[in-house]
Amino acid sequence: MLGEKLLLPMMLMSVTLQMLYGEHVAEESCTVQILVPGLKGEPGEKGQKGAPGRPGRVGPPGETGQPGLKGEKGVMGRYGKVGPSGMKGVKGDMGDAGPRGPNGDPGVPCECTPMRKMIGEMDIVVAQLSSELKFIKNALPSPAAVAGIKETDSKVYLLVKEEKRYSDAEAYCQTRGGHLAMPKDEGANAAIAGYITEAGLSRVYIGVHDLHHEGVFTYVDLSPMTTFSKWRKGEPNNAYDDEDCAEMMASGEWTDVACHPTMYFVCEFDKDSV
Repeated sequence: MLGEKLLLPMMLMSVTLQMLYGEHVAEESCTVQILVPGLKGEPGEKGQKGAPGRPGRVGPPGETGQPGLKGEKGVMGRYGKVGPSGMKGVKGDMGDAGPRGPNGDPGVPCECTPMRKMIGEMDIVVAQLSSELKFIKNALPSPAAVAGIKETDSKVYLLVKEEKRYSDAEAYCQTRGGHLAMPKDEGANAAIAGYITEAGLSRVYIGVHDLHHEGVFTYVDLSPMTTFSKWRKGEPNNAYDDEDCAEMMASGEWTDVACHPTMYFVCEFDKDSV
């Protein structure tokens, strides 16, 4: 390669010499100038850094590297919000009794006798009401059938607002531990009469009849009527020869009636058995 580069300049120089010193030297006006390249110069200084080229295409993803070492535990973060309350737990066992506390200051003196008396009276009333309620529940299949309770010192009277014949009414009272009402004094008779009036009724069966001996009236417990009676004037009259039972009017007077009609009635119970 180097020989070829030197051969060309040498040939050019030969042609030039022939033209200068040949037969036609006189003709000076016709000359040929040949430019011969010089020797290779020294390397120049390093140029300035050019502008960055455009980004190349994204290469394929590399292989997954090995997991790094576990870092140190960070600082504890802030506490989060308080969550909702959980379900109520099962009640625990009772703990041991604590030590006895100191005695309190003495109370303010007061007149407690009237208050104690009032509380005692209220206790009696509550006990009576509880007893009556229990009695009503046991005595009647339906509370709607009773029109309240009346009491005397020894008896409890229950007005039953279910129409029954005389024998069925007495059986009803006996099943519950009593009899049809047997007023044996003015106080009991007045209590029953007032009961009938308060209930808005005009008459009820009572425990008086002459079913065992015509004209001889007795109470349903077969005790004789020797000390008290409250017959209306002209009664008993045994009308139509068919009046062997008795009823009490709202006025408190008695009349004899037939035993087969149905009507309301009053039961009587001993207080000791209620």
